[in-house]
Amino acid sequence: MTAIYIGVMTGTSMDGVDIAATSFDPLQLHATLTLEFDPNLRDELMALTLPSDNEIDRMGVADVALATMIGHGINRLIEENHLDRSQIKAIGSHGQTIRHRPEHGFSLQIGDPNIITEMTQIPVISDFRRRDMAAGGQGAPLVPAFHQDVFQHPSIHRVILNLGGIANVSLLPAGHPDAVYGFDTGPANILMDAWCHRYTGQPYDENGNWAAYGTPIRNLLDRLQAHAYFSKEPPKSTGREDFNLEWLDEQIADWRNDQEYNELEDSPENVQATLLKLTTRAIKKAIYRSDMDTGEVYVCGGGAYNSHLLEQLRWRLRKHQWTVQSTADLGLNPTWVEATAFAWLAMRFMKQLSGNLPAVTGAKGKRILGTITAV
Repeated sequence: MTAIYIGVMTGTSMDGVDIAATSFDPLQLHATLTLEFDPNLRDELMALTLPSDNEIDRMGVADVALATMIGHGINRLIEENHLDRSQIKAIGSHGQTIRHRPEHGFSLQIGDPNIITEMTQIPVISDFRRRDMAAGGQGAPLVPAFHQDVFQHPSIHRVILNLGGIANVSLLPAGHPDAVYGFDTGPANILMDAWCHRYTGQPYDENGNWAAYGTPIRNLLDRLQAHAYFSKEPPKSTGREDFNLEWLDEQIADWRNDQEYNELEDSPENVQATLLKLTTRAIKKAIYRSDMDTGEVYVCGGGAYNSHLLEQLRWRLRKHQWTVQSTADLGLNPTWVEATAFAWLAMRFMKQLSGNLPAVTGAKGKRILGTITAV
């Protein structure tokens, strides 16, 4: 009987909850479902990512609401796709990160696994990041171990690029499993989505069309790139704590007070083009700092559908003839890579196998990640 694991992921972009029912050896997606957030819940989760009043009570309410939403979603996925519950060994639920502070040794995800287990009557593996952090790691990114397992090639260098709210890379040198590493490169959709929503009312810049209409602002780009995160050496990870709309507003205000400020450049679409260039520059730097001379870049996450961003990335990587394409070309739709990764981590936990890569997170060694909420 095929063992099925369900992965649940809601990322920094907070654009929905992705649920994927997966089996491994070989990798096979059996069913998928995306849940849209109730706008009030999304607003509350967004607010909880930064310090505010009455956080503990508000966090508790959101914790229950998100878990209930996930529990209903999993039951719906099982029922609509006629999955056999006896085949489902565990659910890997990442939860919603509301604070990631590796410099203080903690990361906090909410979405109570007890409620999910009670609603589905399936064991839930959760709290994946803190075991790595207890071992001295960043607790992120965790997906490179999964990328290595399913995407590494014996003779072709590969980079798996996840463009969620934050961009992260998994660098997979051909035929060298011990040389795999990865890290968060910086913001991807997190700033572009927020800026786009403010000025267009749309949740994201479809195909990057709005950014393509603008022209990057050199002085503003230099100011944004001066953020300490970009010069920090890996292992490193980041989130809304570092890159958010308030920070961007501060940088733009400082730029407008600069003696080199050019009022003709100051348009929302030019800022959007600048944010896109900030993302692609950081990715290029991450790839070129590796020992891999050329190879294949496979993109996943919501940003995989930003055609202008991918065009700009191809142009930036043209010197060494890197190709840029979707993980769909490797047999896994870019929307489902991260949810599948947490199904994989649930499988690793149930088999008592490690789920982290110390070279990526900085942990003292390999660790079994997660805790179980049993039926």
